[in-house]
Amino acid sequence: MKIGVLQLNPIVGDLSGNSAKIIEAAKHAASQGAELCLTSEMALTGYPPRDLLLYDGFISRVLPEAKAVAMALKDGPALLLGSVERNDSGMGKPVYNCALFCKEGKVRQIFRKTLLPTYDVFDEARYFEPAPTGNPEANILRFNNKTLAVTICEDAWNDKDYWDQRSYTRDPLENAANHSPDIILNLSASPLILGKQQLREDMLGVVAQKYSTPLIYANQTGGNDDLIFDGRSCAFDANGSLIARAPGFKENVLIVETNDLTANVVAKDDFSRESETWRALVIGTRDYVQKSEFSKGLVGLSGGIDSAVTAVVAAEALGKENVTCVLMPSPYSSQGSIDDSLKLAQNAGIKTITLPIQPIMDQFEATLSQPFAGCKPDTTEENIQSRIRGNLLMALSNKFGAMLLTTGNKSELAVGYCTIYGDMSGGYAVISDVDKTGVFALAKWYNQNVAPNIPEAIITKPPSAELRPDQKDQDSLPDYDILDGILGLHVEKHKSRDEIIRAGYEAETVDQILKLVRFAEFKRRQAAPGIKLTPRSFGTGWRMPLACKRKL
Repeated sequence: MKIGVLQLNPIVGDLSGNSAKIIEAAKHAASQGAELCLTSEMALTGYPPRDLLLYDGFISRVLPEAKAVAMALKDGPALLLGSVERNDSGMGKPVYNCALFCKEGKVRQIFRKTLLPTYDVFDEARYFEPAPTGNPEANILRFNNKTLAVTICEDAWNDKDYWDQRSYTRDPLENAANHSPDIILNLSASPLILGKQQLREDMLGVVAQKYSTPLIYANQTGGNDDLIFDGRSCAFDANGSLIARAPGFKENVLIVETNDLTANVVAKDDFSRESETWRALVIGTRDYVQKSEFSKGLVGLSGGIDSAVTAVVAAEALGKENVTCVLMPSPYSSQGSIDDSLKLAQNAGIKTITLPIQPIMDQFEATLSQPFAGCKPDTTEENIQSRIRGNLLMALSNKFGAMLLTTGNKSELAVGYCTIYGDMSGGYAVISDVDKTGVFALAKWYNQNVAPNIPEAIITKPPSAELRPDQKDQDSLPDYDILDGILGLHVEKHKSRDEIIRAGYEAETVDQILKLVRFAEFKRRQAAPGIKLTPRSFGTGWRMPLACKRKL
């Protein structure tokens, strides 16, 4: 049997647009001989729809759209459609996360998700009722003389022999195994974490081998808000060997031939950290800007590594003709930074605007001279410079309808080395989950693998905000390899002060950094959404209290 895996990039809430895309992809799969197709999880609604699911007006439109998809495919192929279903039982949450089996113009069977994740960015128990108990064939589909086990994302991620500790007491795969399925199908919407595909393939291969059953996994691709979906839908034989993989970070129709395993194709991929980061930043920026109904991007270009990387990502994602970089030199901006910025823009083919800010700085100084009389200059004046630049950028954004892309990295966001209403202003934080050492590594990788557009001076010079004479980042912060090491342990691995010190870091430095992380919480709460790449980003999965006394 040929099975078509529809790896698509849905737009959350766009039921008609998503259904048209699904129909087109299914017909394409049928033209290649597919008898059955499966989408990713909730492909009809887009994933994650979050609080759209609380609106009955939205839910009421889903089933009619699903029926329209079924009717459009009445002549084949059959389809397992990721969707949601209203819970009419009067008990529990109002909707189910489900897969609808469509055949010959009708929805014939419904499969409901059992395991509802509530960790990190997932909050499914907020919306969904789990599949009811008591039906031994709840996730069994009989099709073309085959017995298929239908699972939805987390339902296949709970194997007690793979994980040290199983998260749920129920296991849909154990139940399905009682029916000796011929194939396990899994409809997923599994967000990217750098390196996660290798874990997925290892885990799914172990599951296939454990049950001696071929397994086919469908994932969505594209960016939705802070989440990136890398696709890489794949299939395994009964021995757990990978037999097929779709390309990463792009739409694809993967045809899996279950009778002739040698007919399948495993797409080549690059699992290096920089390659995955680059592709995730590009697709995330493109989808966020375009799904928000913008077409142009705006970047403040300082001559530093962060704005340089943000600019080349924007040019790749949106097209260089749709990106404008703005230089806003102050009296403290070095000529080298100005020259490097212009050279970068010229290399990448990006147009620039130059707006010197000294006249505005002078006006602020004059206006504040009386209340500031007798006060020495400090970070107040530095922040004014940043806020002048933020206002100029937002004015250009408003006037020309361009999305302002912020340029701050994860290290800065973690310790508050950024100015709220200044350089934090904007609509999307492209590199907010890439630490400073990662930004340098990505810039070098970009020059070697994409285009040598970033001037070497930007990569090699000491980082500086250039808000006062001869300023360097390390005047206020430890070296970035030390800072990022501490932040990696604390933010991403939840390590306490004492654990970080035992890992080899000086107590005074650890105390300084953890204090900065705590004090910057209010800034992060007001930051632009950014692209999640690591197990712990400052996005929807980060839920620290603001007004608190915490000792970690």
